[in-house]
Amino acid sequence: MNPQPIPPYVGGHRLLEGKSALVTACAGGGIGFATAKRFAEEGVRSLFMSDIHPRRLDEAVAKIKAETGLQRIYSRVCDVTRQDQVDALVDEADGVLAGTDVLFNNAGLGGQKALVEMTDDEWLKVIDVSLNGTFRMTRAMMKKMMPRGKGAIINNSSVLGWRAQKEQAHYAAAKAGVNALTRCAALEAAEHGIRINAVSPSIAMHDFLKKTADEGLLARLAEREAFGRPAEVWEMSNIVVFLASDYASYLVGEVISASSQHA
Repeated sequence: MNPQPIPPYVGGHRLLEGKSALVTACAGGGIGFATAKRFAEEGVRSLFMSDIHPRRLDEAVAKIKAETGLQRIYSRVCDVTRQDQVDALVDEADGVLAGTDVLFNNAGLGGQKALVEMTDDEWLKVIDVSLNGTFRMTRAMMKKMMPRGKGAIINNSSVLGWRAQKEQAHYAAAKAGVNALTRCAALEAAEHGIRINAVSPSIAMHDFLKKTADEGLLARLAEREAFGRPAEVWEMSNIVVFLASDYASYLVGEVISASSQHA
């Protein structure tokens, strides 16, 4: 089929008016940055951005300030595989934001490797960033949100959490874990007025993905989608905005698939 055209960019509708938000791994050109920008466009009162790359993080903050006009943007470098750095990030964010209303757990690490050629270190690194990092951030933020009796946590998962694909065993296992973590943590969090959900993209095109993934594979994956094209990163961010907003007040432990390719 011929790919369907990319729709026009959707402007902000103040869906997060007055809320504060923290986004991890948002210094690149992917879903993290797009979501941080969407949060600003949707009216957050203040935004905290984090990433492992200091220079790129500073550039991302400056860009969002310039493009959205939001000036109350703060940042801190954080490696989500380090519990001390996670705790420091969540403590600082919760302080300067005067309480964190929304957390978007975007930090993740992929790769492409046949299972029989994969080393323990390669397996464990992907699991530690994508699954354990999400666990560490969720645990730390729940401790802040629980006394206030409110908050929303959104995890970035993947359709590979339930769809098989060659050379993706480590990433798929990590994302399947994120899905299970989301569902189980959500039941515990709901007792305290906190909503935890996840978005599960298939293929969202951005520059880093183009550089790190096989071009032929990306084309084949895009062709399998219902629209015959990859998603734009901001299309994924719109789903995160919905999950962060009060429109999703009764969604608990859901993993929203942003793809027609469920399995």
